[in-house]
Amino acid sequence: MKCNVITIFPDLISHYCGESILARAQTKKLLDVNPVDLRDFTEDKHRTADDTPYGGGAGMVMKPEPMYKALKFLDAIPLSKEKGLGKLKKIFSGSLKKKKCTIIMSPRGRRFDQELAQKWSKFDELTIICGRYEGIDQRVFDHMVDEEISIGPYVLAGGELGALVIIEAVARLIPGVLGNPDSLTEETFGKKKLKIGNCASDIVYEYPQYTKPAEFMGWRVPDVLLSGDHKKIKDWKEKEMGKMKDRG
Repeated sequence: MKCNVITIFPDLISHYCGESILARAQTKKLLDVNPVDLRDFTEDKHRTADDTPYGGGAGMVMKPEPMYKALKFLDAIPLSKEKGLGKLKKIFSGSLKKKKCTIIMSPRGRRFDQELAQKWSKFDELTIICGRYEGIDQRVFDHMVDEEISIGPYVLAGGELGALVIIEAVARLIPGVLGNPDSLTEETFGKKKLKIGNCASDIVYEYPQYTKPAEFMGWRVPDVLLSGDHKKIKDWKEKEMGKMKDRG
């Protein structure tokens, strides 16, 4: 998978993605993180990517022209939104969009979750636009992207942290990225349903985890985990997952 990130701070992306799981995924050529410097698509000597807002107001607004040029360079503008192609929207099936998706980070967007991560992990390419300042010209939202995405109900200085959240959540679901694929089967948000007694419950959180030593500062690991009885351990894990759901 290729992940393009349009930003005025490309080093924020490259530094984080150069470590740990994301670095290994790129070494294995399972992931290609491509930070794109928006200022490379400006035309003035000051590499200006923002301007004052029409109608007044505090702060600066990111300009539409550099965004458009960057997206065109990446071939990342949704086909149905290309100027002059509106009539073709119904002709083309969703197959093209299933392979590529262009996302803009915004606190007012759809909330990112594990279901979206699983969906996007099957794509060939994601392009993520990161805003700064007071915001991004609305024409970018209206005419240049597939989805408007938020990672939570709060405001950050820019979209880069959100982009990194998405990249990591998506990348770890790509086959081969994690050293042990079994890590995905029982983790938080990893299951849809769990049978607890006679009731089916949505799984939200993973069961508690323990490691050596068996006792520390008088705090013991639950005896069932030391019993070697796989049936009892499985039942305990399922019961604890139900408790963690209720706690959440």
